[in-house]
Amino acid sequence: MRYGDREERPRLLELVRERTITYDEYAELPDDGYRYEIADGKLELMSPSPSGYHQLLSATLLQAVKQTCGKEYIILAAPLDVIFSQTDVRQPDLIIFHRSRKSIVTKRGIEGIPDVVAEILSPSTRIRDKRDKLKTYAKYGVPEYWIIDPATYTLEQYLLREPGYYELSELYESDEPVVSPSLPCLAITMNDIAAELKDVLGEQ
Repeated sequence: MRYGDREERPRLLELVRERTITYDEYAELPDDGYRYEIADGKLELMSPSPSGYHQLLSATLLQAVKQTCGKEYIILAAPLDVIFSQTDVRQPDLIIFHRSRKSIVTKRGIEGIPDVVAEILSPSTRIRDKRDKLKTYAKYGVPEYWIIDPATYTLEQYLLREPGYYELSELYESDEPVVSPSLPCLAITMNDIAAELKDVLGEQ
């Protein structure tokens, strides 16, 4: 079922905006062609479908991490619910966790805390990724959060320093190897990612 076009606020959001919604209710919502997350019990409309460039960057990053960490870690991409609680459900662009914790994969999504989550910025998600999602991931104890800016090919690395609090650890760019305490196997640079994309897309 679909309500109006993408320029119109979906009626479904209007129906639940004034009350708390739980994951169980969220799972029963009709498919209206949009994607949602739950933030502190509030249903949030996600941005329109990601661009082709966003999806290529996500796939390239996933493959790069998989090349060096795939034997030890499971690397998944959105859309996939990470169910932190009945009132907080997010869909990170990338979800990474050790294979010894594969039991957090369930029929509903991911029910547990990933080792690393990553978000790829876009103009419509910048504030949400840098503020709202950062708070959610810190609240539930995700050890490491990456924010990738496709405009500059940089990776902001946030590490959990104390419960509920992230600290910006590094800003990776160019040929600087990304060093991750959560993924000791990691061997990538942002130039690697950029080169892979340019090989597919050409100079743009």
